[in-house]
Amino acid sequence: MFTECSGRSFDFHPLAGRQVTARFDGGTITSDAGGLLLREVERGSGIVRQFANCFDDFRDPELIDFTVEQLLKQRIFALCLGYEDLNDHDQLRHDPLLAVLAGRTDPTGQDRMDARDRGVPLAGKSTLNRLELTPSRANTKSRYKKIVARHQRIDRFFVETFLDLTDQPPAEIILDLDATDDPLHGHQLGRFFHGYYDGYCYLPLYIFCGEHLLCGKLRPADIDASAGALKQVQQIVDQIRKRWPQVRIILRADSGFCREHLMRWCEDNGVDYVFGLAKNARLTRIIGRELHEMKQQFTATGQPARKFSDLAYRTRKSWSRERRVVGKAEHLAKGSNPRFVVTSLAPEDRDARTLYEDLYCARGEMENRIKEQQMCLFADRTSCQTMRANQLRLWLSAVAYTLLRALREHGLKETPLAQARCDTIRLKLLKIGALVQVTVRRVWFSLATGYPYQAIFAQVFDNLLRWRCPQPQALPP
Repeated sequence: MFTECSGRSFDFHPLAGRQVTARFDGGTITSDAGGLLLREVERGSGIVRQFANCFDDFRDPELIDFTVEQLLKQRIFALCLGYEDLNDHDQLRHDPLLAVLAGRTDPTGQDRMDARDRGVPLAGKSTLNRLELTPSRANTKSRYKKIVARHQRIDRFFVETFLDLTDQPPAEIILDLDATDDPLHGHQLGRFFHGYYDGYCYLPLYIFCGEHLLCGKLRPADIDASAGALKQVQQIVDQIRKRWPQVRIILRADSGFCREHLMRWCEDNGVDYVFGLAKNARLTRIIGRELHEMKQQFTATGQPARKFSDLAYRTRKSWSRERRVVGKAEHLAKGSNPRFVVTSLAPEDRDARTLYEDLYCARGEMENRIKEQQMCLFADRTSCQTMRANQLRLWLSAVAYTLLRALREHGLKETPLAQARCDTIRLKLLKIGALVQVTVRRVWFSLATGYPYQAIFAQVFDNLLRWRCPQPQALPP
């Protein structure tokens, strides 16, 4: 955060006979100088630049101070640095560091058109909120809100970014699907009460490939967890196969996505799947002998006991065919714990234990990525009135996550922070105090001498200098 100077002194209690005095007279200082590393990530990858291509700008270019790309950079870099609200930008708009990150040619703001704005290099909250509040039908005749987010382009953007950031086509990829709650505390459109989460919320759909976010779709909470998932999967698989026609694709999700239409589409289109299957009395009876054996084993040893079985199973009404089901007969201290998954993978590909323990259970890692989105990058900050505006807020958070994920993969490799969460990266790498001086030829950032992670910072900088991302492919209109 940029600090402004004032003449007041603050006298604190003495230290060993010395007076302790503080004063806001340090000059132009920022607390976020580590954000310069994010600028290098953007330079190498063009993530925000490509995201800006998903917007149509109907403003008169002769009458504006900020391009769409600059507005998006200001908003997204601020999210990365921990500033979740538009209100924060009433102070941040003075920060020359954020102006440098946003690509402003004059980080002092002396080039502004309106004389009243000179000395303020960035946009305020009233300008930034036009990104979120512009309706889809806006055009050149609209009065104020003329920056239209094209949702179909944005849907494709995340997959194209994943493809661009992956050096070599892998032999196999796993697409994780999950739904989560986004609690609501106002009366936003699309707000419904959800019994499982015991509150009013949205029910966004997420799709990840490893750490790469491919889909973040905001949905009302009065729907099935799998609603709309097939459409998103179809689009993602189509994009991936156009670039990587030979890659093997596996869908992985919990029992909320174990639906006939999704499994049938996978089987008809050469996509494998492994989905959780909700237990029922019939399935439990089928593995009844194994459950009894595990209970006896637990009684004898006092240790958790488990055994896996391969089943050929078909529901009486909802399934169109017989499918492979893996059952886990388990007995714990709290009692019997049967679990089931259904899959298109053959036993020769993965045996029952490997399929359940190594493949299916690994889907829990996706929940950590969703937590990063919501807890570290404010994906749940959906307080706008309309779902369209809240959807864009979720996407802005998703782009911020994509930037930090690229920093983690390419900048933090072989450092102690290589597996750090986004908020840890922000705290230890981005939150650096620095004195800012702008001259005719140079913008100086005099970083704090006492910063404790200087060696890591230098290593990250060197890693980013060596990293060169392939030129992103243009998105279709």
